[in-house]
Amino acid sequence: MNIIKATVSDLDDVAVLFNNYRIFYEQSSDLEGAKAFLKERMEQNESTIFLAKSKDGLPAGFVQLYPIFSSVGMKRKWLLNDLFVAEEYRRHGVGKALMNQAKEFAVETNTAGILLETSKDNVNAQALYESAGYEKEDTVYFYNLSL
Repeated sequence: MNIIKATVSDLDDVAVLFNNYRIFYEQSSDLEGAKAFLKERMEQNESTIFLAKSKDGLPAGFVQLYPIFSSVGMKRKWLLNDLFVAEEYRRHGVGKALMNQAKEFAVETNTAGILLETSKDNVNAQALYESAGYEKEDTVYFYNLSL
């Protein structure tokens, strides 16, 4: 397996994975919308995407990080917003490799850390995050304002 920092030239591969990720979260399939969304994030340098490819060069998974900032710590943090592994590559270490790449990137960019969220019933993801050293926050509440 090979993990690369995705660029616009990898858009088709990442978009297929991203579309399947959205379908996993019960959204309608929209491959063209996925391409447009990701292309804009890439061109505007609004996110960093790492793409895992199989030994055969097929897209196996991706992780997308968005920059945020800690005012108290006066440093950047990364929001690990999206992590997806294609079904046929699950249980082969792809998710863990992508998590390790995100951590390495956070260290390289001298950040204060990585934040992520997952649903309470996504126990597989929770196990992955905890095995990668992430700790569940129980001292803060997370709020959401939908518009």
